[in-house]
Amino acid sequence: MVAAASGVGFGDPRAAAITLVTFGVLAVVVSASGALVYRWYFRSEIPEGVAVLLGVSIVALYLNTTSLGALVSAETAELLTVEAVVFNVTALGLAAVVSPVGRYAGDRLAVDVFALSGMKGIEGEMSRFVRTVGRMTPVTLPAAEAIEDMDTYEPVSPEKKAEMADRTLIFARGLTVEQLRERLVERVKADYGVGYVDVDVTEDGTLEYFAVGSRVTGLGPTLAPGRVAVALSADPPNNATAGDMVQIWRAAPDPERVATGELRGVAGDAATVALDESDAEELSVEGGYRLVTLPAEPQADREFASLLRNADETMATVTVEEGSELVGTTVGEVSAVVAAIRPTDGSVQPIPRRAYAFAAGDTAFLVGRPDAIRRFETGANRVGRGGSEGGSPVDEPTTSADVEGATDAGNAADTGDAAKTSDGSPSGGVPADEDVTQR
Repeated sequence: MVAAASGVGFGDPRAAAITLVTFGVLAVVVSASGALVYRWYFRSEIPEGVAVLLGVSIVALYLNTTSLGALVSAETAELLTVEAVVFNVTALGLAAVVSPVGRYAGDRLAVDVFALSGMKGIEGEMSRFVRTVGRMTPVTLPAAEAIEDMDTYEPVSPEKKAEMADRTLIFARGLTVEQLRERLVERVKADYGVGYVDVDVTEDGTLEYFAVGSRVTGLGPTLAPGRVAVALSADPPNNATAGDMVQIWRAAPDPERVATGELRGVAGDAATVALDESDAEELSVEGGYRLVTLPAEPQADREFASLLRNADETMATVTVEEGSELVGTTVGEVSAVVAAIRPTDGSVQPIPRRAYAFAAGDTAFLVGRPDAIRRFETGANRVGRGGSEGGSPVDEPTTSADVEGATDAGNAADTGDAAKTSDGSPSGGVPADEDVTQR
């Protein structure tokens, strides 16, 4: 048990008050210093228990040191007097109470100092002063439960959302809204390994909308409806590469052509071929196939699907509701690329004119960034002045998995005919480039 510090007790109220205030200040300084060092080293907020332990430990260390001095200097030392016990317990309790204050102050100071030093990302809220005088624009990501999932994309894991939650990213001041949005999307993708980001941000860095999605991998997203990928034990030509058109021949007992497909990969004697479902049913598990490469040019739809899959843009079909804000607006006012329009009465119009005005019931086929498509969907469903709610639900956006079945769309656009995919829906062969302008 520790004795009262240097004989100080509640018998002398003035000396006791001064000593307790000194202990409180000491605990705050130590816990604040610990919070600052912890933030610098671990890039996160110090646990409250650790900060309290630091504040209490420094007071306990001082009390034990003075007790040891009393034992050495005095012939008799009373360590368990009521006055000493009460004073020591009060001092330790005071340190435990004020240590969280030091923890908060030290962490806020660390966040401000690191923000002013030019760090690209911090966790924590900067003070109003630093936000005002600092030469940066802070963007604080929302809490994990407030991060939305993007439609038609694979959801991001809860662990990934928790990793990016409440993080403050620092950007240079003076950026336009579009520049700030682009840099924010790039930072989130690079720092947290997120495939897609849909965000609306204001000039001062306030997030109005934030959603993320995972990039789908594998062959599935690049297969058109009605096509499958099959792994064959075959003997492909030495010069065969992914993307080549191949014929599948049964080697024995009599050579026979079974199907024609597209080679997607080769590993030793195993080849992965994309072909129609009906042709895949003709294949047997015994194997014994040979592949013959066909002299064919790369398919335009295959290239388009590959480009769209690696880009931020996606495809969607949206129906303009009765009385919505989009009724009467033109194609030239849309931020996304309008590849085609299907009016309620009439045939599909690929690559419509910029002056075309949307009417109730029109279905627009869009290529653009998720945020542009989301705003179009919102306007297509939001009732304008004098309008009434109602109408059919908005079609879900489609991804590059549906693109490969739209080969004839681009050809039909050149001839002015309506293009339809294998399931009967129209499609436009428009490159997925955010800089493309509507013509």
